[in-house]
Amino acid sequence: YQRRVHGGAHWLHIDVMDGHFVPNISIGPGVVKCLRPVTQAYFDCHLMVSDPGFWLDDFVKAGANGFTFHVEAYNDEAKTAELIKRVKSKGLDCGLSVKPDTPVSALYPFLDELDLALVMTVEPGFGGQKFMHKVLPKVQELRRKMPNLNIQVDGGLDAETVLPAAKAGANLIVAGTSVFAAKDRQLVMEKMLATVNENFGKEEL
Repeated sequence: YQRRVHGGAHWLHIDVMDGHFVPNISIGPGVVKCLRPVTQAYFDCHLMVSDPGFWLDDFVKAGANGFTFHVEAYNDEAKTAELIKRVKSKGLDCGLSVKPDTPVSALYPFLDELDLALVMTVEPGFGGQKFMHKVLPKVQELRRKMPNLNIQVDGGLDAETVLPAAKAGANLIVAGTSVFAAKDRQLVMEKMLATVNENFGKEEL
């Protein structure tokens, strides 16, 4: 983690999976708590869980900075809005995510309260999947609607796919496999950052 931050990563994106909302199981608040003393990096926690509200206090105590959950977790506008309110009351940035097959309009009732909208460019749950170009119109639509919102994309991002993502309007890029599998990880991160800075929002809508 220290090497990724010093190598150019602005945030550390931490995937949390419960084996229910997605089939895989990954790290939880205990690991986040252990990481917090060794870095001051921004912990961008992405909860792929069935009941994200249940875990909020644990992640607050563990030292999370951002708390992103899926709109599909509750499929209930009132419950989703209430959790967004709770997250922000705890002093965390709040993000809301959509899976590839969920209409981006599912985020619309909440956009004014969000710090981040995450558009999944793979099915959540496993790393190393192929980037889904079909999802990019969602990013374009969000950027058109919310020019100043942080729009994040996650899944299959590498030195090539970061270009269309940036052009579509994504300003936050989550990269896992493409960075950790690279021989020169810092170079990969530098190239991706440069691509975003040079091409952000240049796609014609």
